[in-house]
Amino acid sequence: MDIIITNSSGKPIYEQIEDQIKALIMSGELTEGTALPSMRLLAKELRISIITTKRAYEDLERDGYIESYTGKGSFVKGVNHEMVKENAMFEIEDLMEQILDKAGQARVSYEELLERFRILYEEKEKQDNE
Repeated sequence: MDIIITNSSGKPIYEQIEDQIKALIMSGELTEGTALPSMRLLAKELRISIITTKRAYEDLERDGYIESYTGKGSFVKGVNHEMVKENAMFEIEDLMEQILDKAGQARVSYEELLERFRILYEEKEKQDNE
């Protein structure tokens, strides 16, 4: 399992770990029952605090992606993709409200927002297909 931490990301390290593990689970690269590295081992491999990996694993467990058992470790949980999508849509809507607030402050029109979104979407698709 390759986790890449970027200091220039602007996201806390524990969120970077969570996001990457979630992506591996959603893509099917990590399947139900797969054992994750121990918190201590992951912290050592990434050269970060065990408290950081503990936070990431706790959040992943809270969100229903993994299950942890004392003395046995943490394992990928069977994921309900519809529930995951619904949670993602909730987060997306929250971000969209923030965008609309900023756009309103700067007097950015609906058409300008749509055009900017279309451009960003197309650029992202190109990057993903490379």
